[in-house]
Amino acid sequence: APMGMAPVSHVLFNKFMRFNPKNPDWVNRDRFVLSNGHGCMLQYALLHLFGYAVSMDDLKAFRTIDSICPGHPEAHDTPGVEVTTGPLGQGFANAVGLAMAQAQTAGTFNKPGFDLINNYTYCFFGDGCAMEGIASEAASTAGHLQLGNLIAIYDDNHISIDGDTKCAFTEDVMKRFEAYGWHTEYVEKGDTDLQGIEDAIKRCREVKDKPSVIKLTTTIGFGSQLQGTGGVHGNPLKADDIKHVKKQFGFDPEKSFVVPQEVYDMYHKTADAGAAAEAEWNKLFEKYASEHKEAHADLARRLTGKLPEGWQKCLPTYKPDDAAIASRKLSESVLEAIYEAVPELVSGSADLTGSNNTRWKKAVDFQPPNTGIGQWDGRYIRYGVREHAMAAIMNGLSAYGTLIPAGGTFLNFVSYAAGAVRLSALSHQRVLYIATHDSIGLGEDGPTHQPIETLAHFRALPNIMVWRPADGNECSAAYYVALTSRETPSLLALTRQNLPQLEGSTIEKASKGGYVALEQEKADVTLVSTGSEVA
Repeated sequence: APMGMAPVSHVLFNKFMRFNPKNPDWVNRDRFVLSNGHGCMLQYALLHLFGYAVSMDDLKAFRTIDSICPGHPEAHDTPGVEVTTGPLGQGFANAVGLAMAQAQTAGTFNKPGFDLINNYTYCFFGDGCAMEGIASEAASTAGHLQLGNLIAIYDDNHISIDGDTKCAFTEDVMKRFEAYGWHTEYVEKGDTDLQGIEDAIKRCREVKDKPSVIKLTTTIGFGSQLQGTGGVHGNPLKADDIKHVKKQFGFDPEKSFVVPQEVYDMYHKTADAGAAAEAEWNKLFEKYASEHKEAHADLARRLTGKLPEGWQKCLPTYKPDDAAIASRKLSESVLEAIYEAVPELVSGSADLTGSNNTRWKKAVDFQPPNTGIGQWDGRYIRYGVREHAMAAIMNGLSAYGTLIPAGGTFLNFVSYAAGAVRLSALSHQRVLYIATHDSIGLGEDGPTHQPIETLAHFRALPNIMVWRPADGNECSAAYYVALTSRETPSLLALTRQNLPQLEGSTIEKASKGGYVALEQEKADVTLVSTGSEVA
């Protein structure tokens, strides 16, 4: 992938993308996602050439401990890397989330004369990503949502680890995407036809009501003596082949880690144009402040990652004599209480809205306006029965930097999304998993729906908080900590059955993660429990 996708990368980054290496966090930058993350050496090389804080020594430390160039891209490790990818298909779904976040943020903040948020999301993906179910779920979602700001480029090199893809993958991928509602393009000679690549991207950018995919037929290991074979998939080239490649492309075969100055100059020119674009955007944002003061303050605050002042005062509190309520309903009460105070919070469900209680009464759905069932600035997302895509899309929504996503399903079916939940934790995304029906209390549906091992699984996962509130104050505490933890996802395990309000529970106590509910002097046994078992 790094060699086969180098030509399209050169065209895409230099001719189309807007970004500023001196400020990788500029909100209106174009986003790039490498879903086939094993090709990350290409991305690291590009970041170095454009002047991001990735040095030649960093490139030399590729795939070594403590390197900022790890074996798969990791957000927060490498300047310029948007999301953590590696498990195939995850990045594709992240890209859908990034594009959705752009559309929602634009719908919220763009005003006449102020096209503040108009960036594109570009995603590279390969045959492996295309085979994964999560990519199908996400592609279906993107097509339904008419995300014209999303352009995916399919590295069609016909090679997988097992060899030629004809052994397992022979479908017509473009017909699949057409069925999902995508615009499709095809460039036959992806190794050399730079003009064809440029023209295809231009045509995609002209399509505003559909996501686009470009099928790019490439040669894996392009230029190598082993090009087009599985021998260059995940294996370093031998010394004599490296010299062969250098000769092919006009480099001194005896020199390594050398970039001609004219190449740096060309790439830095693109970076300078991106810095100028950000400077112009900053002027527009200043003017926006004078005409749309409240909206400007809201967006500026969101970009700091801070929550609105005093929002926590909206959290519901309970007394022991208050009515017994299921914690999924307590969660709904929290959302109802805070949605106005925390405008960056977006909620949703994988087709279980009425069971998960994830939608506040006045919520507007996030939908293309031409559907007649929602608006671009809507804050409720209908994910459909796509748990895995929902979780990975939420990682993209969070990574965009203006939204805090929450999404619901049954606790047992968070297991369907486990790959993406793991990446929420690894990439430090503030994502809330609202996981209802959390025990064998879901008896009538049988063992297929009962989450027996699920809590142990996610409690064992580093950098995720698993909350299982036992009453209303504990539920409010779970939301308080989840929303204030800027680099940690949270899973809220919630009941279907009613729970009494406990003596002595408070938001302050529960926020610490645990407290003594009942104490007996000279006790022989200490019982530790969570959720419905406490009551």
